[in-house]
Amino acid sequence: MWSTRLVAFCALLVLSVLPGKAAELIMIEQAGCHWCAAWDRDVGIVYDKTKEGKRAPLRRLDLKDKLPEDLASIRIERFTPTFILVEENREVGRIRGYPGEDFFWGLLGQMLDKLPAQASPQS
Repeated sequence: MWSTRLVAFCALLVLSVLPGKAAELIMIEQAGCHWCAAWDRDVGIVYDKTKEGKRAPLRRLDLKDKLPEDLASIRIERFTPTFILVEENREVGRIRGYPGEDFFWGLLGQMLDKLPAQASPQS
């Protein structure tokens, strides 16, 4: 009896300190999309190395594929690329199209500002 309670207590303790599902930047793309290719060339090659990419890792989805179950609440448009910032499987914001590198980073920064503050990673 005590061991069952101890196991339950330990499980609750572990779950209480685990972080929630991190933010992700979902990129809806499709083959032959000129603007998707431009984003790949301008931003995609460095995205995962940036502070934005570390805060919201990129997850690519093809427009023609079935939406994953964890994103069922997200509305998908027929426009590519569409970038959707999600946290806890809920939409925080979106960028429709690729407005160019400078505008993209600015718009992404505005969306990331809507996320709760994150503890700074320790070096």
